[in-house]
Amino acid sequence: MADTTLSGDSSIAQWLDHPTGGAILRDMLAQNGQSADVFRPVRKLAIKRLVKLSRGSFTQEMIDGLVARVEAGDVPAEQPATASSTTEEAPAAERPAVERPEWVERIDAGRFTGKTVIVTGAGSGIGRATASRVAREGGHVIAVDISAERLAEFADELAGSNIVTVSGDISDDASVAAIIAAAGDRIDALANVAGIMDDMTPVGDVSDAVWDRVFRINVTGTMKLMRAVLPKMLPSATGSIVNVASEAALRGSAAGAAYTASKHAVVGLTKSSAYMYGPSGIRVNAVAPGPTITNIEANFGSPLGEERVRTGMAIMPDAAEADALAASITWLLSDDSVNVNGVTVASDGGWSAA
Repeated sequence: MADTTLSGDSSIAQWLDHPTGGAILRDMLAQNGQSADVFRPVRKLAIKRLVKLSRGSFTQEMIDGLVARVEAGDVPAEQPATASSTTEEAPAAERPAVERPEWVERIDAGRFTGKTVIVTGAGSGIGRATASRVAREGGHVIAVDISAERLAEFADELAGSNIVTVSGDISDDASVAAIIAAAGDRIDALANVAGIMDDMTPVGDVSDAVWDRVFRINVTGTMKLMRAVLPKMLPSATGSIVNVASEAALRGSAAGAAYTASKHAVVGLTKSSAYMYGPSGIRVNAVAPGPTITNIEANFGSPLGEERVRTGMAIMPDAAEADALAASITWLLSDDSVNVNGVTVASDGGWSAA
């Protein structure tokens, strides 16, 4: 009898654990030289979400084909129809017996009404989710990204919201000036989200080009925006700056030397600025995300770096969606965190507790 229990709305975990769907999905991956391990960070997501997240490598036609094969009971002959046919993902005994309910964003209407908030990296990932939430909660958003195309798509998605887009490089003085000009006379908050990953190389292998580029964006760009907004915040004796650091700012196992050092520097900027400007009414905090589903991809430029980082990543919690990080960031941006200054919030699903 045909099995019709799976659909595009079923989670990847449900597909992998299903006797028919798991075998079919693994067969498809094997034909492309991959294993189910590639899905570990996104096991909780509906499989249809892969269409957007994979940027073309996983299509709607592929999902429709998988569902059709399940409905037809088309199990690959060379694979047993059982979820235990592979050990790439965690054994069933290590997974919760009941699927955890999906987190649902709760909008606090009016939380940012009357406030002008600059969000960098707003074209995708955590920055886009943060800019979207601020806009939907009534804020005037200055959405900044290196990609004008991504910004246009974002603004179209929230047509009718109070959004001004600025395309530019946050490490460039002219771009920073354009961002401040777009904000006007008042700036209430800044979310420094824009950042880039390194190539996971340890210090013995890191190139000057990688080091300089990562620090230029992650540290210099962050500093320049902080420096630029302060003259707009100080006269009103109020303002909130949130810098996005990383779990790499708290430990050594998350990335290469350049990215790790840059995010440690972001935490240093945060603490120094919180101490210096706290008495003037400016709060400066940081968020350290753990594994997050964003458009920042891990590229390995060193065999040693790949081996060591993959070892650490194997025990990480599942990746969070960008909306979950936006919830932490917007809390710190808002007046709800009025008594919080100079802290780095580990929004990492418990990774830092391990």
